[in-house]
Amino acid sequence: MKKICFVATIPAVVNSFLRDHIQAAAEKYEVTVVCSDEDKYLLSGLNARVIFTPIKRKPSPWQDLRTVFELAKLFHQEKFEIVHTHMPKTALLGMLAAWLTCVPIRINTFHGEVWATRSGLVRTLFKSLDRLIVSLATHILVVSPSQRDFLIKEGVLTPGKANLIGSGSICGVDSLRFKPDTNAKESIREDLGISQDAIVILFVGRLNRDKGMLDLAEAFSYISKQQGNVDLLLVGAEEDVPFVQIKDICSNHSARLHYVKFTKKPEAYMAAADIFCLPSYREGLPMTTLEAAACCVPSVASRIYGITDAVIEGETGVLFTAGDIEGLTKALLKLIEDYSLRQELGLKARLRVIDQFQSQKITNAMMMFYNQLLKGY
Repeated sequence: MKKICFVATIPAVVNSFLRDHIQAAAEKYEVTVVCSDEDKYLLSGLNARVIFTPIKRKPSPWQDLRTVFELAKLFHQEKFEIVHTHMPKTALLGMLAAWLTCVPIRINTFHGEVWATRSGLVRTLFKSLDRLIVSLATHILVVSPSQRDFLIKEGVLTPGKANLIGSGSICGVDSLRFKPDTNAKESIREDLGISQDAIVILFVGRLNRDKGMLDLAEAFSYISKQQGNVDLLLVGAEEDVPFVQIKDICSNHSARLHYVKFTKKPEAYMAAADIFCLPSYREGLPMTTLEAAACCVPSVASRIYGITDAVIEGETGVLFTAGDIEGLTKALLKLIEDYSLRQELGLKARLRVIDQFQSQKITNAMMMFYNQLLKGY
């Protein structure tokens, strides 16, 4: 039986990114998942062998070097036909170990480029590391057409080097799970003390600057002074923007600001929302906007690569220039003040997801990709 190894972070596995692919691949191949053991309980029920390896998110030269040798030892012993890496740090370490041990098929998926919002030496360094990953890999996957174009423009990829699965994304969206749900809407709002008549702006993701959290806080602070029936709901772990900082910005209207650190059911929160907001500065292809779209929730999002593949301007949402807080505010107000427009964009958003981003369609295409690569082995 052919053997596939996924090297990824646990969030990449559990947050709908890889679980479906792993489960599907395990039906035909012997599958191993290599990741750190942080929050390992989240992997329960995964139909694959899991090996925990210390992979630090932040640079840790000695530990990173040890991890490369541990991975190389594993790859040499197991003789995997495919090693498939995800996320920047695990991609670098995994691809280097796979190249050292001559794994025949080395695949990396680019999710989003950490250097896209950086400048100077930091940008040059991280971009060089992505170029190194490309040189070590035999195949590159991107998650959206605009991400592919961006990487080619920046000189990370050459034309023809990258593959796109279906219309894009990593795993697609399960439209039976992510759907309009009146019961979930009422329940979530009741639990959080949000009026059933309120207009709810939702953000799902890590609370950090690159996601535009401070911009969203500023925009909501202004909007809440003008609109008495708008609430902001944030769902996701704190990173470099603590929730207390957002709360301080919105201090005069903090009673209409709500925060949930973690959920295994993002679909319930999306069903409870009226507008999904992603004021991000960098994305590969934001799954959250597609998941919200499947729930008939239109998006207000920044006009950057990746997002422009997930949100069609004027058809499934409203776009604005990243970093333009006034533009973000106006875009939110446009949907807040126009119920009919929200309904129209939301319906079109769900139909588009069903047509182009169904999870089964993307998973099937990924399995075909693996099957084709493995024909000669």
